[in-house]
Amino acid sequence: MKILAINSSARSGGQSKTEMMLTALVKGMREAGAEVEVVNLRQKNVKYCIGCFTCWTKTPGRCVHKDDMTNELFPKWLESDLVIHATPLYHYTMNAAMKTFIERTLPVNMPFFEERNGVTSHPPRHTQPSVVMISVAGFPEKSVFNQLKSYANYLFHDRLVAEIYRPAAEFMTSGLFMEETRDILEATEQAGRELVKSMKISPETMARITQPVGDFESIAPMGNLMWKTCIAEGVTPKEFNQKGMIPRPDSIDTFMTILKIGFNPEAAGDMKGVFQFNFSSEVEGSCHFIIDRGNIEAVSGQSENPDLTIEAPFEVWMDIMTNTADGQEMLVQPKHRTDGDLALLMRMHQLFGR
Repeated sequence: MKILAINSSARSGGQSKTEMMLTALVKGMREAGAEVEVVNLRQKNVKYCIGCFTCWTKTPGRCVHKDDMTNELFPKWLESDLVIHATPLYHYTMNAAMKTFIERTLPVNMPFFEERNGVTSHPPRHTQPSVVMISVAGFPEKSVFNQLKSYANYLFHDRLVAEIYRPAAEFMTSGLFMEETRDILEATEQAGRELVKSMKISPETMARITQPVGDFESIAPMGNLMWKTCIAEGVTPKEFNQKGMIPRPDSIDTFMTILKIGFNPEAAGDMKGVFQFNFSSEVEGSCHFIIDRGNIEAVSGQSENPDLTIEAPFEVWMDIMTNTADGQEMLVQPKHRTDGDLALLMRMHQLFGR
């Protein structure tokens, strides 16, 4: 089987969830023996269709543009048994790069009118390849893909052999959902193998691909914190990741969540310990963390027997946590107080370094 995978994501370098899902799908297809070529549209010169109809009259089957679509991509598209359209969800449908690519396949049709099952269309000049649609979105609801799904089914009809839509994709790189992400990508690889063998994806595999990854209550606060931090620091999400920045907690609840996400069970090993935090100033309250053999539990309020107690103004500790202040310098001044096993304090950058 000859497969052409079209990736319209503008992102690269591990930032693209579209690319993440497509890579897994392609891996499974290649393992099943398919010949797969991946094309990143961001690296290609594909001009807009100008509606001149030269491809229907003067040069039947060939576009007037002399670009990568005419010279390279359109011929490869015609020769393929299957084409994967991989696009991030932009404004509830495909992005402009993918739409431009699809529009530029117009030369495959002839200009004449044809009616089939009460629907008027243009008859094809050549046999067109089967299609797999794959897309990702940040929102957690599956319904966010309804418009894209409707368009794909109307446009491709019976040539559409599979649709893979992954909601809550932005959180697939979060340490909070590592197990779910691993299973989703393994299932996507399996989908690739199944498509090569049978041109369909089993319901069991699709259920794994579209399994829930968090919900609004769990992902919205973290997403909002990330955006607030980006705005406050004047950085883009890409720069946020490149600099290894941390979303700045704005409450004890979000502090507890962020610290749990950053917990490194490998660094903890077999240790046991209870970390108590007592906050004052802008945000007042207490919480503690129970670490036990690689597991962590976040609990509101006071612990009866903490191994280490940290007392600090909330904003001071958030400065330390987000690396905008030096913890040792804050201790010397002193901007915060500690009581108990100071060796645990020295290990915090290892225990919560993810």
